[in-house]
Amino acid sequence: MTPGKLVERLLHLIPVLAGVSVIVFLMMTLTPGDPVEIMIGDQNITEEGEAALRRDLGLDKPVFQRFFIFVGNALQGDFGLSFFHRRPVIDVIAERLPATIELSLVALIIALATAIPLGVLAAIRKNSIFDKLATVGSLLGVSLPGFWFGILLLMLFSVHLHLLPVSGRVGFESEVEPITHMLLLDSLLRGRFDAFLDALSHIILPAVTLGLPMTAILMRVTRTSMLEVMRQDYITFAEAKGLNRNRILFRHALKNALIPTVSVAAIETGSLLGGNMIVETVFGWPGLGRLVVESIFLRNYPLVQAAVLFYAVTYVLLNFLADILYTVLNPRVEL
Repeated sequence: MTPGKLVERLLHLIPVLAGVSVIVFLMMTLTPGDPVEIMIGDQNITEEGEAALRRDLGLDKPVFQRFFIFVGNALQGDFGLSFFHRRPVIDVIAERLPATIELSLVALIIALATAIPLGVLAAIRKNSIFDKLATVGSLLGVSLPGFWFGILLLMLFSVHLHLLPVSGRVGFESEVEPITHMLLLDSLLRGRFDAFLDALSHIILPAVTLGLPMTAILMRVTRTSMLEVMRQDYITFAEAKGLNRNRILFRHALKNALIPTVSVAAIETGSLLGGNMIVETVFGWPGLGRLVVESIFLRNYPLVQAAVLFYAVTYVLLNFLADILYTVLNPRVEL
């Protein structure tokens, strides 16, 4: 991809982000519920006090004026103060973001480590019992709601078998001094193997729940791509030459079959951010997704707007990187 094409594709992202900003702002503004009334609750407060609070939060201005103030400040990196934390929104998000990134990365690793081998085996054993079971399993993986599957895992492994924790990131006795704020990495950097095992036991269930739909999609993509590659002339020629079966499969076929899989994986990684809202809520995971859900109920406009804008930026950038990656893996394709 030439530098001109690169700049052109980046410029296409601007209207997308602008549209997301408008939609999120309007949806939050038009949603029933007043953050001032939620904050006051049952407290006895005068009309003057309520008006002062509304003025302090900037809710006394017209909707269109609040929107342009939000956009203008956002372009300068200022997303305002969280209504309920009374701190800069960017600081609140930064505190929760490492937990979400860690969960998403573990879910991605689980998805790739299971989907690719299963997809390859299903293609090699086409129409076998294993292939049919893999097909049914992939359909279930896409169809099962995350909140329902997560609750089932909790009931089985936490409530009945008592093998894994119910919620949280780590036990109090295993807390480590943060370096990257990702507990699995920090525990290894600090030499705390006990804390690593504790953090791993906490992240397994939410990561499996989050990674299940991605596993199902990538497995089907890998299987389909592998079957298509196996029908190519160069594979037939390699078999006619008498090359080793494993060499044909893993050195020639799999290398080309993974091109669509890698591209889809890059796109699906962005969907992990959206899916983690439900998963983090079910498992009590203290990440950004759970914070957004709580903020929606509290009508914490600045935080929800900033978080959704962050999700949108991440998603479009991952799609952009997937396009670039596809051209690198397959130079015949031009964007």
